[in-house]
Amino acid sequence: MAANLSGKVALVTGASRGIGLAIAQALAGAGAHVALAARGRKDLDAAVRDLGESTRGYAADVRSSDECTRLVEGVVADFGRLDILINNAGVGIFRTVAEMTVDEWDTVIRTNLDALFYLTHAALPSLRARGGWVINIGSLAGKNAFPEGAAYNASKFGLIGFSEALMQEVRHDNVRVSYIMPGSVATTGFRGGEADWKVQPEDIAQIVLDLLAMPDRTLPSRIEVRPSRPPK
Repeated sequence: MAANLSGKVALVTGASRGIGLAIAQALAGAGAHVALAARGRKDLDAAVRDLGESTRGYAADVRSSDECTRLVEGVVADFGRLDILINNAGVGIFRTVAEMTVDEWDTVIRTNLDALFYLTHAALPSLRARGGWVINIGSLAGKNAFPEGAAYNASKFGLIGFSEALMQEVRHDNVRVSYIMPGSVATTGFRGGEADWKVQPEDIAQIVLDLLAMPDRTLPSRIEVRPSRPPK
């Protein structure tokens, strides 16, 4: 069953490239109005031009609670509603604990974890009003720790705890919460970069559409995704 999102409004963070852009494209293709949020105005404007008139771009730094509140308020003011929140913005800085600076730690935790709370807290009144979804993009690093991953692992372990607690808090408010845990995805900015054997951003976007097409009675709350044939 394909998702028909006509009339729905979705907010996607980290939407100017990679997984976020692929999700925004898929949502727009399914009929949704899509608010794309990212820090960089140039890439954001290019994405909005490519996706067309059903989309709008919002420059925001999700590490700031005030900017997250303004972002959600702006989307609701411009589109009249908010039905779907995709928390995708993320950053990876990989150092040993001894080598990592306080600023680097703060950057990872604030971007990958604090922003989940800021955006979801701001969006919940709108999501509860009509019923909706929160879909958080996590990582298999949220269950598999590795050297030089202390900050990234901590942020993604935290995403799981946040998502599962939130899911139980709002499930009777007609708000569904899911999180997706990709393994190796072909995106720039993370270890290994792009490769044909990796999961592609559009594969994650398809999972988002599949979630949104689920009957109201069903909630796939946790989805793990791996390359089917990684190098031996």
